[in-house]
Formats: sequence, C-alpha cells, structure tokens
Amino acid sequence: MERLTLNISGMTCSHCTAAVTRALNSVNGVTVEKVETGSAVLTYDPNSTSLKQIEIAVADAGYNAQPAGQAA
Repeated sequence: MERLTLNISGMTCSHCTAAVTRALNSVNGVTVEKVETGSAVLTYDPNSTSLKQIEIAVADAGYNAQPAGQAA
C-alpha cells in the first residue's frame, strides 16, 4: 500500500468534501483516511489502481487533484 496526500483545487464546502470522498471511495484499491477542503489523505494499492486513475476520479467529480509537493 502507498500513502498519498493530494492537493485538491476547487473545493469550498462540505458538499465538495463529500463529493471527493465518494469519488475516491469509488476507485478500486483506495482507502480514504481524511478529506478536508483542499486536500485528501489516502492509501492505495498500486497493483489495483494508479495515481492517474485516482486523479481522473477526482476530475470526474469536478475537481483538480495532484500529489502534494508537486508544482501546479
């Protein structure tokens, strides 16, 4: 399992955190630890999913995600 912190842009409220949580939980191999406005912490199984698949799930929910520490 890999631990990942994502910076997520476009989140402004509890509805946003709920939408991102649902999106992340829909990805096979992902376990959500915490989602708050602007970020998420999760673990994922790289044998079941990829960072790209996680980013796509968040994008499909209407937000932009990238690993913390990466330049925009």
